[in-house]
Amino acid sequence: MSGDSGSKSYKVVTYGCQMNVHDSERLSGLLEDAGYVKADRDGDPDLVVFNTCAVRENADNKLYGNLGQLAPVKTRHKGMQIAVGGCLAQKDRDTIVAKAPWVDVVFGTHNIGHLPALLERAAVERKAQVEILESLETFPSTLPTRRESAYAAWVAISVGCNNTCTFCIVPALRGKEEDRRPGDVLAEIEALVGEGVIEVTLLGQNVNAYGSDLGDREAFSKLLRAAGQIEGLERIRFTSPHPRDFTDDVIAAMAETPNVMHQLHMPLQSGSDRVLKAMRRSYRQDRFLGIIRKVREAMPDAAISTDIIVGFPGETEEDFEETMKVVREARFTNAFTFQYSKRPGTPAAEMDEQVPKAVVQARYDRLIALQEEISWDENKKQVGRTLEVLVAEGEGKKDDRTDRLSGRAPDNRLVHFTRPAEPVRPGDTVTVEITYAAPHHLLAEGPTLAVRRTRAGDAWEKRKGVAAAKPAGVMLGLPSIGAPKALPLAAPAGGACCGD
Repeated sequence: MSGDSGSKSYKVVTYGCQMNVHDSERLSGLLEDAGYVKADRDGDPDLVVFNTCAVRENADNKLYGNLGQLAPVKTRHKGMQIAVGGCLAQKDRDTIVAKAPWVDVVFGTHNIGHLPALLERAAVERKAQVEILESLETFPSTLPTRRESAYAAWVAISVGCNNTCTFCIVPALRGKEEDRRPGDVLAEIEALVGEGVIEVTLLGQNVNAYGSDLGDREAFSKLLRAAGQIEGLERIRFTSPHPRDFTDDVIAAMAETPNVMHQLHMPLQSGSDRVLKAMRRSYRQDRFLGIIRKVREAMPDAAISTDIIVGFPGETEEDFEETMKVVREARFTNAFTFQYSKRPGTPAAEMDEQVPKAVVQARYDRLIALQEEISWDENKKQVGRTLEVLVAEGEGKKDDRTDRLSGRAPDNRLVHFTRPAEPVRPGDTVTVEITYAAPHHLLAEGPTLAVRRTRAGDAWEKRKGVAAAKPAGVMLGLPSIGAPKALPLAAPAGGACCGD
């Protein structure tokens, strides 16, 4: 449905990792620069863009299922366009148009900046435009952006990945790692802070390998310390690191820089040395647990999460027990757990000894049960603590019914708290005492101890004021992964950063 001004409306549907969410913000910025407006919840948009992921086996089915649902919509909506970009587009190329000939544009991970021109060309020539570049043309952060949050922002410090994990197709789709200059990263952060942002998350497919392209092995820890000096920046996070490149200078920078949060996502994938070797992961169990111990020695309050794959080809019961052993010892705050799925084009897809589905499911259920128990035990340790919570938008699905608000603690735990008597906005902070813990969230059921109004809250309020005057330009909420509810589309797969 076109906006009040006659501009074409758009909706971006994002699958996959944080890097895809960041790319979608760039796509939205490009489209709005080209005159499009964000679609209302009612009606059909003039343009739907799918920003895809290729990490999970069912990514193809979800995309083609959603494209199939849009075919009759496009038939009745004259002038509607559909574009498919991201990792799956980079991989499948002409296959998408062959299976769904009503798609207008297919573009890859290296040329998102070309989308407006490709859409215009498709409309003029009345045929699908497929453009897939093999190498990065423009670093995404140089493109216009429409950020999803007024108070928190993603900042990409690198693109691509130099790892060769046998289960992962991302390096083939995103290319070799390319690092941004530190000055460019810091300039972007300073500009964001000037707009009201108080929290940034540094992004990379292998974020702590930052510097390999610059010839400086300590570039990442230096970047953390330099970002920590930016006045007005209250919280710094990063994702996702790789155990191979996680060095002591990074731990020291985290511990010694006050606004770098004591939160770490450290992908394990498997606890078995034999499986790690088959995965081509360049660390072993002792190395991984050694990192966890060092982090906890430097930051006893650190919340550590992980990724785990169950059922990698050749995984035996003994291998799986090694994973369970690491989970028991590491005591992760939470874990993103996945059942292994074949990805065409990866070495693991051709390996012998694929584990039967029933065996994978049984092991997966045991892992989930163990991790739920540990997550709950770790969260119970937060009861009685006083925490400063950054108030969020859209984090608490039951907030309206329970008269609560929600936000994130410094270690990124989700906190639901009683709505204070005084007004509080997303981007403001509240100080609360934790009274109850569940496996995946904390509750503060007592009165709010303090409310701090922030520049970020001012920025959120200003954005909402602008949005009220121009409904078609309403911006998105907190960074999230999933299809917007207004479209009749299947929900995409979740998960951590695809480069892990």
